[in-house]
Parts: sequence; structure tokens; C-alpha cells
Amino acid sequence: MPPLIFLLAGAVFAQGTSEFVLSGLLPQIAAGTGVSLGTAGLLTSLFAAGMVVGAPVLAMLGSKLPRKQALLAFLGLFSAVHVIGALTTDFPVLLATRALAAFANAGFLAIALASLPAFVPADAVGRATSVLLSGVTLACVVGVPAGTVLGQYAGWQAAFWAIAAITSAAAVALTPAKFDNPPVTSPVYREWRVLAQPRVAATVGKGVLVNGGTFAAFTYLGTMTSPAGWVPVVLAMFGAGSFAGVTIAGKAGPGILKAGTAVLTAGWVAAYFAAQSLPGLIAAALLTGAMAFGAGSALIAAIVTSAGNDAPRVAGAIATTAFNLGAVVGPAVAGAVVLDAAHARAAFWVSAAFTAAAMFPRVKK
Repeated sequence: MPPLIFLLAGAVFAQGTSEFVLSGLLPQIAAGTGVSLGTAGLLTSLFAAGMVVGAPVLAMLGSKLPRKQALLAFLGLFSAVHVIGALTTDFPVLLATRALAAFANAGFLAIALASLPAFVPADAVGRATSVLLSGVTLACVVGVPAGTVLGQYAGWQAAFWAIAAITSAAAVALTPAKFDNPPVTSPVYREWRVLAQPRVAATVGKGVLVNGGTFAAFTYLGTMTSPAGWVPVVLAMFGAGSFAGVTIAGKAGPGILKAGTAVLTAGWVAAYFAAQSLPGLIAAALLTGAMAFGAGSALIAAIVTSAGNDAPRVAGAIATTAFNLGAVVGPAVAGAVVLDAAHARAAFWVSAAFTAAAMFPRVKK
């Protein structure tokens, strides 16, 4: 695997940490900016929504630049808005920085994913995708707990400073790298026609559903954990499972999709019953994290591969949008089902329903 892929994964690690770390710092941010806890929660929901909107928009704008310039520009913006966020106590300004950070994250990930077929052979795109996405899973295992502890002891601004520093370091390391740019044969907007192809459309639909199921359950893992002191452990186990899942998916290749959604559906159902006890919940978090991110990363690789030939500049944006649309829709549906903390395990049924739906239609070769 080219070292460049690991470098890109390092940048994704910083971005993934930024996306999820605020969930552990919301009380401090609310107190520091003078807003309610519920209002502070907008910082996380806005980020996910910004990723959905930002991926297609920023991929199209970024396509006007050479790939390396676009990636460096997105990293520069991402770092800059975290510096601004660390310096402000004005909530509207902080909210604006989260929107801009989401756009920069979406643009970077879209172009990085679209670049993978140029860096590795076609049969290695799946593995390269898993390496890139391991940055997100490592963020859940290492970055989020570390950022939470740093923010709790040194102030939430310290987490922003750390993310800005890691992002800047990734940009410096990326500067000497060489990129090949896809030939410009037609306006970039025409590449979106690839979504009309049945294979691409079906794969994108599966990606939305599988990731929707993943985040429906993940959102309520902390709520269903008792006693509360075990929440970091449960979340860390889910993160560890997700890292293992993307690693296994990268080595297994497309074959993991044949039975992946059916096995994952059964896994979510089993998790509902296992989560009645703390040991069962810990085991369920580990196993479902592995299965969910394994299937999810395989689907992202499949989207990039199936759309890459006809849409080399927006294939990554399509994959990024599918991933984050699931991250928005899944928790929203689960929120309508989970009436209170006592019924948080119902989120597993929502996850099972999403992945069961992902078994149809079948993706034809």
C-alpha cells in the first residue's frame, strides 16, 4: 500500500476526531458559550448535515483544481476554522466554524476517495478504502477519548487546538506528494448521470441504508449503558470493532458484500437481546461495530469502483454523501422510535430494519 494512503488516513483521523469528539464536550461548550445543552447539540447535527451538502458541492468546486491543491486547500480551511473555534466563546461563530469544517471534511474525503483508483490497482481499491476509513475508526478508538479527556482537563478549546495541529501536520506532510489528475473530458456536472446506472444506484442505496443502521444504534449506545461510568468502555469497544471491521473488509474484498447485510441484520437483532446486560452490551458493541463498518467500508469501496470509470471526479463525493446521509437519517428514525432512555435498545430494531432493507435490490454484476 503506498505511504500516501496512510498519510491521507492520518488527515481523516483528525477530521473524524473533530466530528465525534464534541459529544463528550457538550456540557463544557454549553457552559463556555452560554447556551443550553440542547442548543449545543446543534454543533454535532450541523456537522453531519454539512457533510451531506458539502460532499457534492465541494467535490465539484474542488474538481476545478489539481487534486493535491484541492486537498491542501481543504486541510487549510479545516485547520483554520478550528483555530477560530478555539478562540471564540460566541456560539453563532462556533456554529459557523462547524459548518465550514464539515464542508472542508466532506470535500477532502470526496476527493481522497476519488483519487484511490489512481494510486492502487483496481483489485486493491477496497483495501485502500479500508485504510483511508481506518482514520475514522481510529478516531473513535483513540482520538475521541483522548480529545474528551484533554477538553475536560484543559478546556474544550484545547481539543480544537490539538485537531488544528494534527491537520496542519498532515498538510505539511502531504505537500511534497505527487498526484495524477484525471483528464477533463466533459463538464463535471455531467458525471452525476452515473447515478442513473442501476448498479451504481443500487450500491449507493445500500450504502445509505447500511450506514443509517450503523448510526441509528451508535447514537444510543451511551444511553443504553448502565452504569454511566461504563459509557466510554462501550463506545471504545464499538470503535475497536469498527477498526477491525474495516481492516477485515479491506482484505476480504467485494466478497464480504454477498452475505454481509444478512449477517449484519442478524447481528443487530442479537444485539437487542444481548444488551439487556452490561457484558452482553459490551460484546454486542464490539461485534456489531466490526460487522457494520466492515459492510459499510466495502460498500463505499464498491461505490467508488462502480462509479469511478464514468465519474472519476465525483465518485468520492457520491460515496461520502451516501455514508453521511445514512448518519443523518438513521439517528433521525431511531429518535422517533426511542421514546426514552428505558427504551434505548429499540434503536437496534431500527438498525436491523435498515440493513434488512439493504438486502434488496441485489447489486448485479
